[in-house]
Amino acid sequence: MSKRLKDNITSTYFTAANRLGSKKARRRIVAYVESYDDIFFWRTVLSPLENDTRYFEVMLPSKKTLQRGKKSVLMNVMADKVGPDMIACVDADYDYLMQGVTSTSETVVSNPYVFHTYVYAIENFQCYATGLHDVCVMVTLNDRSIFDFRDYMEQYSEACFPLFIWSIWAYRTGNYPHFSISDFCRVTDPGRFNIDSPQISIEHLRHKVNRRVSQLKQHYPKAKDEYLKTKAMLRELGVTPRTTYLYMQGHHIFDTVIVPIMTKVCNRLRQERESEIYRTAAHHTQMRNEMSCYENSIADIRSMLRRTTGYTQCPQFVKLQQDIMRFVNGKATPAATDNKTEPPPRTS
Repeated sequence: MSKRLKDNITSTYFTAANRLGSKKARRRIVAYVESYDDIFFWRTVLSPLENDTRYFEVMLPSKKTLQRGKKSVLMNVMADKVGPDMIACVDADYDYLMQGVTSTSETVVSNPYVFHTYVYAIENFQCYATGLHDVCVMVTLNDRSIFDFRDYMEQYSEACFPLFIWSIWAYRTGNYPHFSISDFCRVTDPGRFNIDSPQISIEHLRHKVNRRVSQLKQHYPKAKDEYLKTKAMLRELGVTPRTTYLYMQGHHIFDTVIVPIMTKVCNRLRQERESEIYRTAAHHTQMRNEMSCYENSIADIRSMLRRTTGYTQCPQFVKLQQDIMRFVNGKATPAATDNKTEPPPRTS
């Protein structure tokens, strides 16, 4: 293949290549993703959708350079390279909730060959509360449940929800320089977490959120109507007070909320298992061997979170798979912009 042809690979190229194969050959669909870390996730999405007639190949958007990220993936969309046999797979970020207010959002929610996570990013799926106990077991090899992740993350989400609406409002109206995602993340840091008294961190969080909400109300006294419209729009798009954490910045939820909690929970589970070994060992040599075996078997929290598939029953994950299934079956994917609202006016 000539260098020039390599530089201009499009969906049309893969369509032609598929036709050149035998009639029994499976159709190859290329899925471009943002980074190396995304490959495993999108393989998890796409594997159940493969059959005797089609398969997916997940790859990065460029083999020539180290350019990565959403922008690099969407450049193929802008250049009309995507199509029936080449798709773009990206994090939703805030673009899904922007519903076409920006050009990037318009591409993400409207282009039939772009598929997005619905939740903010892959990290949000990895932090899906229902699957976190299983991650603890993977890390510690101790199956005792000592913390209710789902209840805590629902309370955390409810505490953040009023300020999250302000965050989306700020980006939809162009007021994000005055209230950025970074500002939002600083406020929604739960701070010190105590596994025995998790409610303390929730109350501390509510206090911080209420204070910031009051400041925003004072600074934007005419924004009440648009705030309520934004709240209604978010609910239509599937954002509820108890699921807010799925739509917040993924790295923030992963690094600032989940990993600190998981660290304390897993440390206690490890201590329990080690105490059991000390208590039940018949002699010192057996204790030392068992302890060595256990220490070699336990895993790193971050690594296990990135390898978990406990999110596959998450409604947003299922919705994503349904979108791609409609696409491969040749059916029109309902545009996410069915719920699209007119962008609100800027509020200074």
